[in-house]
Amino acid sequence: MQCLAEARDRSVWHVAGGEEEPAVYLIRDRQAGGILVNTPTFDPALAERLREGGGVHFLFLPSRHGAQDLDRWREALGAEALAGQDEVEGIEGTVDRPLDGSIRLSRTVVFYTMSGRTAGSTALFCKNKPGFLFLGPILEPGEDGWPTLVAHADDWSWENRVMGGLGLQDLKFEYVFTDWLDEHTRFGPGAAPAVRAALERFYA
Repeated sequence: MQCLAEARDRSVWHVAGGEEEPAVYLIRDRQAGGILVNTPTFDPALAERLREGGGVHFLFLPSRHGAQDLDRWREALGAEALAGQDEVEGIEGTVDRPLDGSIRLSRTVVFYTMSGRTAGSTALFCKNKPGFLFLGPILEPGEDGWPTLVAHADDWSWENRVMGGLGLQDLKFEYVFTDWLDEHTRFGPGAAPAVRAALERFYA
C-alpha cells in the first residue's frame, strides 16, 4: 500500500486498482477509524494486512462500480458496509447502513448524495483541514489530470451530474480522490481550485 496524503488526524492510502478496476483507498481517521473506500476482488493476504494495520471499521461504496466481493470483505474485516440508499439494490452483497443524508461517521466525516453517474452515487468528505474528498465515479481525470465531468453512455442522469458539479465548486478541500488513479492522475494538494477551474472550463 502507498501513502498518498497525511494530515494530523488522518492519512489516505492507495490499496488497489485505479485503471482497469476502480481505485481502492484506505482512510485512517483518528475519530472514525479505518474506512475502506471501494472493495477489490477478495484477497485473504490483503485482508490480513488490513487487520494487522489497525483494522477496517467501515466499507464505503461510492457506487456499485466499486463493490466487489462485498460480503467476503464484510466477514473478513468485521466491517459495516455503507452506500447511498438509492444504490443499494444495484450492489451485490449486504449494505448495513444505507446513506440517506443524515448519517455521518464523526463530526468531520460526512456524506453527500450526488446521483447522476448512478442512481445513488455518494461522496465522502473529510471536512476538517486539510479537506479530503472521495468522489468515486462522480468525476474523473481530464486532460490535465484533475477531476472533471466526463459523460458516459450509461449515465443514470447526465443532467443530475451537471447540476451536482456546480455544488462541488463551493467545497474547500486540499485532496480529491476518484475511481481513477494512474501516473497522470492529480489529486492534491491544491485540489479545490484546480477542480473548480476544470469545472469552469466545462461549464463555459
